[in-house]
Amino acid sequence: MSQIHWRLFNYWGPLLGAGIRMDRVSPNYREIDVSMKLYFWNRNYVGTHYGGSLYSMTDPFYAVMLIENLGPEYVVWDKAASIRFLRPGRGRVYAEFRLSDEMLNRIRAQASNGKSVEPEFAVQVLNEEGEVVAEVQKTLYVRRKND
Repeated sequence: MSQIHWRLFNYWGPLLGAGIRMDRVSPNYREIDVSMKLYFWNRNYVGTHYGGSLYSMTDPFYAVMLIENLGPEYVVWDKAASIRFLRPGRGRVYAEFRLSDEMLNRIRAQASNGKSVEPEFAVQVLNEEGEVVAEVQKTLYVRRKND
């Protein structure tokens, strides 16, 4: 995903349908900020954010970030995820995704010599007051191609 086209990602069906917006992407794809407003189509029965939409706003981003940073010589897949809901999501909610040099170097080192690695990432979904609405744990699968 080139920097010119990352805004088009906002029109991808799963994000658009849930009302999820990529608000900021750093030029090196190591920082992505997303948000989601509460609309009538992403509300649950009791009028708060639907849990599936809260998860969707965290789903693809670490995989995309790793693909962009590791390059085409790596295979990156989502492996597992869990979400823990801590309070009702009302209004606009936010999530921030970050990759450090240390994380990338560790993944590259662990994925050498044909080994696969399953890095784990945690992300919090916050409300407008900065309170944690949900915590998501993501496990990805990474290996070098042709090793």
